Amino acid sequence: MGLALGLILSAAIGLSLGLVGAGGSIITVPVLVYALGIPPHRAIGMSLAVVGSTALIGALLHHRKGAVSWKTGSIFAASGIVSAYLGSKLTRLVSSPVLMLLFAGLMLVAATLMLTRGQPADEKPHVPSPPREALAGFGVGFLTGFLGVGGGFLIVPALHVFGGLPIKMAIGTSLFVIGINCAAGLVGHITAGALDWKMTAIVTGLAVAGALAGTALSDRFHPKGLRRMFAWLVLAVALYLIARNYNAVLQ
Repeated sequence: MGLALGLILSAAIGLSLGLVGAGGSIITVPVLVYALGIPPHRAIGMSLAVVGSTALIGALLHHRKGAVSWKTGSIFAASGIVSAYLGSKLTRLVSSPVLMLLFAGLMLVAATLMLTRGQPADEKPHVPSPPREALAGFGVGFLTGFLGVGGGFLIVPALHVFGGLPIKMAIGTSLFVIGINCAAGLVGHITAGALDWKMTAIVTGLAVAGALAGTALSDRFHPKGLRRMFAWLVLAVALYLIARNYNAVLQ
């Protein structure tokens, strides 16, 4: 039952990515840990493979629509590669309960941003700022390598404000950045310990299929309502992680 539930939720990860865009990948690690029983440190490495593969496929789909800025995305990605690799190395220095509490904190931030801000609007043009692009890319890259999340809920507004991209272009470009950051972080996790490649491939395949289905269905739903529903789900999972790991940290 646990395996079946985990596989169903793996497809749901991709479906959420396709439907709500930024923020969808943040449930990957909890699904791997609590539904499939994978240790947290290994789950983060697997999450990078799942999220990175799904993001790169999404980026190619957006590229076909002319919605990826390779130049701006390359600045973010270049600054995030080193920090993603560094973050992946530091993961092993933190105990599993502390790691999950940190992950819960990030989920609370993501849920709050999705509930209070949603996607930024395109009312005002922004002047590109390469130094701020590089700094933002470095910070998000570290989070990607350390906690195994894409960080799209941070990258999209950063690309919009610091990179001067329209929102649709920022969303497509963020997928390219996420894919590169995940690849760099994955290298760090592979060198630190072996991953379950068979399970990783299964979860990735289901997530990609879900993402394609979610993308096809996204036009049939109101994006704001979907994001709010997903934000409440993320909030609930974060509180569950805190309840499961708080006492372990105090002991």
